[in-house]
Amino acid sequence: MDKMHFTFSDTIAGYVTSVDANKKTFGLKTYDEREFQVRVTDVTYGELIQNLDEPFQAPNGKLDSMFVEGRYLFAYGLFYPEGGDYVFEAKHIIFTGNEANEFRFETQDWWIKQISALAKFYFNAQFPDDIIDYHSYRTRLTLEGLKVESTRQETDTISRMVYGFATTYLLTGEDRYLVAAEKGTEYLRTHLRAIDEDADIVYWYHAMDVEGGRERKIFASQFGDDYDAIPAYEQIYALAGPIQTYRITGDPAILRDAEMTINLFNKYFLDREKGGYFSHIDPVAFDPRAESLDQHRARKNWNSVGDHAPAYLINLWLATGEDKYADFLVSLADTIVQHFPDYAHSPFV
Repeated sequence: MDKMHFTFSDTIAGYVTSVDANKKTFGLKTYDEREFQVRVTDVTYGELIQNLDEPFQAPNGKLDSMFVEGRYLFAYGLFYPEGGDYVFEAKHIIFTGNEANEFRFETQDWWIKQISALAKFYFNAQFPDDIIDYHSYRTRLTLEGLKVESTRQETDTISRMVYGFATTYLLTGEDRYLVAAEKGTEYLRTHLRAIDEDADIVYWYHAMDVEGGRERKIFASQFGDDYDAIPAYEQIYALAGPIQTYRITGDPAILRDAEMTINLFNKYFLDREKGGYFSHIDPVAFDPRAESLDQHRARKNWNSVGDHAPAYLINLWLATGEDKYADFLVSLADTIVQHFPDYAHSPFV
């Protein structure tokens, strides 16, 4: 690290490489092979990583005894200049388990408990009287689970919540989450889906404002960077919840929506000459090269290519076993490997 002239706080995650009990320090090596000396003080405290709905848990042993070589941990503290160099002084240590090689999130019920806590929060927030009515759904909630006064219902946030409910049912078997997923899917299909039978396509509205008994549908995106365009990722994530629900119910109507939405991608977003999918199309001409798209004109990005896989396509293949969806996944992976890495600057895409 370059010579420091100021103090700042940060979190370091890595493996303990050495321990000096006399100096009250230990070495911590990160994944990118950088090593830091971490100083422990009398007010440094430790805790075990905790799941949602769990209280604070202190480690079983004394803090000093938890620093053993090979243990993975997180250290939050202060970097500050000292003697022409720098010191990292830990204030808070998070351990992944009581044992050196223990990772609490690898236990059998960790993710079941976590998704149950998340589903319970969203269910109680959106349907506080236990009546599953998506007309009362609102996009924004406070951290306490209270609805922020608004008339807005965004398609993709409903779809993501439906995905969560469907996944919770798959992991827990609690019927109310299947009911919530089915009703949410039907609500999306009834209120936020548009069908062009002649073109054999489905497209999804960006959002809808609901006030009383009136609905005002919003077609083009109203998000800052995507304003007044149709971004591919919004159409992609509209399928996330319905397709996860389809894995449970096998409803052919949901499958038909997926097929017709993929038709939309292949008809208007696909670059048939060079491969991949354009990131935006014009909402009037459905043209990815329209001048109105400005900086998004004839552009492709990770969302328009890679997001198909985690949002719906893997689950669609798992649900149907059809080769055409496996081939679609392979083609996306090939495009990503060919065009998205930048190994000169980053190991990530």
